[in-house]
Amino acid sequence: MKEIMYTEKMSNRLNELLTKNYDAEAGYKKAAEIVENPQLKQFFETKAQERYDFGHELKTEIRNTGGNPDKGTSFTGDAHRTWMSIKDTFSSNDEEAILEEVKRGEKAAVEEYQEVIADTTLPPTTKNILTKQVSNVENTLQNVKNFETIVA
Repeated sequence: MKEIMYTEKMSNRLNELLTKNYDAEAGYKKAAEIVENPQLKQFFETKAQERYDFGHELKTEIRNTGGNPDKGTSFTGDAHRTWMSIKDTFSSNDEEAILEEVKRGEKAAVEEYQEVIADTTLPPTTKNILTKQVSNVENTLQNVKNFETIVA
């Protein structure tokens, strides 16, 4: 019984990350459509693809831990709030504001990843996947900061 509860808990946590990645992918695609700076456009397109790939890794891991992956972006709860505010910002076509919102979204993602990684009962395969993904998100955060100096 304990293992089933753990699997359900694990599945729920991974699905939360999966949903965040779906939302981030959608946010990056939207950002790529709006910005005019070609380097920024390419960066956002690359990040959208990266988050799509993260989603597939998470889906596989959720199945491997006995869970069922969620489908699509979130529409309830606070999982999508960060990226939803980015969508509002996009209407202004202000690259600095868009980067600020991306930075906020990525900081929230790092925190959520770190919470899940801190679970000492996490299977090693799951921990490895999440550690790699959060490292990429942290690199993205640094790249966003670099872009902010360029577009400022």
